[in-house]
Amino acid sequence: MLQEYIHAHEQRLLDELLTFLRIPSISTLPEHQGDVARAAEFVADALRTAGLEHVEIIPTDGHPLVYGDWLHAPGKPTVLCYGHYDVQPPDPLELWHTPPFEPTIRDGNIYARGSADDKGQMYTHIKAVEALMKLHDGQLPVNVKFLVEGEEEIGGKAIAKYVPAQQEKLKADVALVSDTALYADGIPTLCVGLRGLIYTEIEATGPARDLHSGLFGGAAPNAVFGLVELLAKMKDAEGRIQIPGIYDDVLEPAAAELASWDSLPFSAESMRQNEVGATSLTGEPDRRVLERIWSRPTLEVHGIAGGFTAAGAKTVIPSKATAKVSLRLVPDQQPEKIVAALRDFVAANTPLGIVTEVRVLSGGPGLVVNPDHPAMAAAAKVFGEALGRPTVFTRSGGSIPIVGDFAQHLGIPTVLMGFGLPDDGLHSPNEKFRLSNYYLGIATVAHFLEEYGNR
Repeated sequence: MLQEYIHAHEQRLLDELLTFLRIPSISTLPEHQGDVARAAEFVADALRTAGLEHVEIIPTDGHPLVYGDWLHAPGKPTVLCYGHYDVQPPDPLELWHTPPFEPTIRDGNIYARGSADDKGQMYTHIKAVEALMKLHDGQLPVNVKFLVEGEEEIGGKAIAKYVPAQQEKLKADVALVSDTALYADGIPTLCVGLRGLIYTEIEATGPARDLHSGLFGGAAPNAVFGLVELLAKMKDAEGRIQIPGIYDDVLEPAAAELASWDSLPFSAESMRQNEVGATSLTGEPDRRVLERIWSRPTLEVHGIAGGFTAAGAKTVIPSKATAKVSLRLVPDQQPEKIVAALRDFVAANTPLGIVTEVRVLSGGPGLVVNPDHPAMAAAAKVFGEALGRPTVFTRSGGSIPIVGDFAQHLGIPTVLMGFGLPDDGLHSPNEKFRLSNYYLGIATVAHFLEEYGNR
């Protein structure tokens, strides 16, 4: 019955999504503030049309949040559906085959900015609820709440403040997020682990001002060289982090999880050649590549600034240099403990004549969701049935801060059930979302709500 409903309304469901995608809701650009507001209105209207109640557009210091709920299933669990309606800038425009905000269907894909990240995927939640409402006389198998933000692409400051302040309003049994991808085409995938992130700036100061290298070279400390010397001590030649205590609290993946990863169609050589494009992969040699990117902590240098870098020559000994340095954390590492270890390491290894400062710009823990949780089991069942093969459980090397916020402040796990594909080109020119996966998402989310409600 659900499939028949979706098939009968395919064109309308597509037309609505295309209208949504035409709104250039670029959250980082002030000139698009009105477009972001229009996208919030679109989401609010869609929630009302779907049958949600208490729909409101919530002003913030930045872009608005959108909330709605339906709470008439006594004794049933409550699902908090999250997504975001803002998008990345589309630049460089010349690399798009068709305009980014004029959605175009080619080869079974919808090409538009935000199609997969996250408008298309988030909209599957709204349309799944709408379909269930229509098919069951305005009733749902679970209670639902929606919280949709407009700042995910610029850090999510508003929602990070809202969630801890509204714990009673947002109280739920589980969150549902569709902002991830299948491991590979046709493989139903649930992400059960995310790495956390500590992002820092490390500043090194040597002389009080830039100095003439001919007059002072050999005697004055060089801030750039001192910073490079410090950074080089943070990892050994094989990629092991040298900060004492960094690996003490790392939660190792279970044997069953490692066996599941080994069963995935993964090739380290293909990753090296086709995705990384380097002469070799690096990192802990005694660890699988998937372990290195999913379940091991990392330390990366993202950029170094200091001294003279323009065309031509200027022989100065630079006074200051700054590096952007991040650490990805895994369960059960605590950000505060890792930051303290980093500060101690920097203090102990700062070269002679150099003064250093560590500034922490952001931080959050890694997390893992129990795959045996009733909601996860329900999601795995319906996802596997939808694609005709067992659901695989993966982790992501990246971070989704809202998942940590839900765990910390609401005490709930998150089902990360995405319908994108690895080659959808998120944040890149010619971003796409497979049209059949849009309809698959609507049906699978609806079946998930039914299955979870019956457990």
